Amino acid sequence: MAMWRAPSAAGQLLGRALASTAAQTSAGSKKVVGVFYKGGEYADKNPNFVGCVDSALGIRGWLESKGHRYIVTDDKEGINCELEKHIEDAHVLITTPFHPAYITAERIKKGKNLELLLTAGVGSDHIDLPAAAAAGLTVAEITGSNTVSVAEDQLMRILLLLRNFLPGHHQIVNGEWNVAGIAHRAYDLEGKTVGTVGAGRIGRLLLQRLKPFNCNLMYHDRVKIDPELQKEIGAKYEEDLDAMLPKCDVVVINMPLTEKTRGMFNKERIAKMKKGVIIVNNARGAIMDTQAVADACASGHVAGYGGDVWFPQPAPKDHPWRYMPNHAMTPHCSGTTIDGQLRYAAGVKDMLDRYFKGEDFPAQNYIVKAGQLASQYQ
Repeated sequence: MAMWRAPSAAGQLLGRALASTAAQTSAGSKKVVGVFYKGGEYADKNPNFVGCVDSALGIRGWLESKGHRYIVTDDKEGINCELEKHIEDAHVLITTPFHPAYITAERIKKGKNLELLLTAGVGSDHIDLPAAAAAGLTVAEITGSNTVSVAEDQLMRILLLLRNFLPGHHQIVNGEWNVAGIAHRAYDLEGKTVGTVGAGRIGRLLLQRLKPFNCNLMYHDRVKIDPELQKEIGAKYEEDLDAMLPKCDVVVINMPLTEKTRGMFNKERIAKMKKGVIIVNNARGAIMDTQAVADACASGHVAGYGGDVWFPQPAPKDHPWRYMPNHAMTPHCSGTTIDGQLRYAAGVKDMLDRYFKGEDFPAQNYIVKAGQLASQYQ
């Protein structure tokens, strides 16, 4: 269960939050606004492709049958976008990390009826959380919905980079054949030291997935994982991050983006890593110093960098990570597999149902509750 820390003026904030709770239980139609990515030509390819704006999490019929309004859009940028038009009288705003609508203090102030900010997925750093707390809003996400999806993706990228797979694939696409161009820097995963920075749900599952590869496993976090699980996995706890990094052949980033972790992996910290290190980051792009990563890949100090998170998102065409050598980058997609979409769509429906009934959410899903931030965002 998350631990909560009350900010200043806690009494005033609690009063606002209680007013929000009372509003939740009041009768009448609610306006729910969802911001999702476009399905485009792919919208009809799979009936379970519910994460796009076209399918809108598959909850339109359910919401409208209960008398609520449901507005969905992918248009979220600029003062004349659809989100700006609808946020003024929305009660609930559903956003997603995969097509983030940045919910600033200005937007929160504009949304005078707002009561609930829901993240369809995991990771609510696109929301100004202190501003949401100050406004007495509830912020919640679908904790655990992406755990399997992201951990599997991380394992895939580790293997792609270690085995130097992508240059080989590009050879075939381009009509080439040069084994030496692949083999000179292709390695086995067995015997390598892999360290995860952060051992929450995704980090722990990644360690479990890595165990059969006979790696040396390490992790750094504020707290140790369950002793029995740690023994089962065979992972070593490293209290000092900077002492762990030089030991690792592979470093995986598994921490939330907060003001403490923003830019945490800068030029100096990357320099502490082993020459030839592989870095995989499916957490948040802003945890890394963008140019420092590109420079380290160009120099060869970092042998490969992979992930699906960028800052900003979508990444502009001139983003240096698009063009740096030995990268395995994609758009932000690891947590929005079909299976992941079905999990977070079901989670959103459950949370909305609880909200309409005035019931509490599962404790682990709260990011802001009664003016207080969850511990991982402190």
